Amino acid sequence: MPTTITSLDDPRVDDYVGLRDRKESDTFLIAETPVVIERLVKSSLTIRSFFLTPKAFERMWVTLQHVDAPVYVAEPEVMESITGFEVHRGVLASANRPKMPGLLDLMVRSKRLVVLEGSNDHENIGAIARSARALGFDGMVLDPTCADPYYRRCVRVSMGEILNLPIVRCSLWPEALGMLEKAGFQTWALTPAEGATSLFTMPWPEKLALVAGNEGDGLTEAAMAASSARVRIPMHHGVDSLNISHALAIAMAATSLPVGS
Repeated sequence: MPTTITSLDDPRVDDYVGLRDRKESDTFLIAETPVVIERLVKSSLTIRSFFLTPKAFERMWVTLQHVDAPVYVAEPEVMESITGFEVHRGVLASANRPKMPGLLDLMVRSKRLVVLEGSNDHENIGAIARSARALGFDGMVLDPTCADPYYRRCVRVSMGEILNLPIVRCSLWPEALGMLEKAGFQTWALTPAEGATSLFTMPWPEKLALVAGNEGDGLTEAAMAASSARVRIPMHHGVDSLNISHALAIAMAATSLPVGS
């Protein structure tokens, strides 16, 4: 049975205090919405606790009843006072962050990777992770400056899929691109530049890493120089670029391996 929380100072819900304004923890992540919580429960992550409104608990009981983690329930106004914002679906959970694999470990068990440089938008990273899972990519590689992939908004926008996607944050950049090439990956730098080769005319490699930059500046020259090819998505009507999550979804769909391979 759940434990009812009535005090704003109850230490049992410390994981959820001031979520709107505080810096994310390095040890645990916060998941929200029923769909994300359901995917969290099915993941390999260790769940620390659940925090729900009474109505949300009634809806989620079947999902939560077999999970070995404390369940805390509070009225909506109490939950809002603790978290600092209105939790629209009334569902939160805390879980230990996954341990990131090393780049070598990810490379040896992957054929399709998405690589991000300087991506500081949590919603973009979450959307890219969701597309990567849907389109059969095996993992995500981040440069040292990318935003936290386990930030609450990132997890929510990914619909929880980021919890099941192996993610590596590289300490050496752009040297990581050379490591990928040595491991047999072609590294395709996505750029809207006219001189780049159309994505749709490129031969289909066995191992591929799609490399993309941030929303405003795109890839650095150093990253493009370290990549094996520069590719673009042809566009009509003088449109010069796409949102990075949309561009990568197109590129991943165009280069994904057959389902089940």
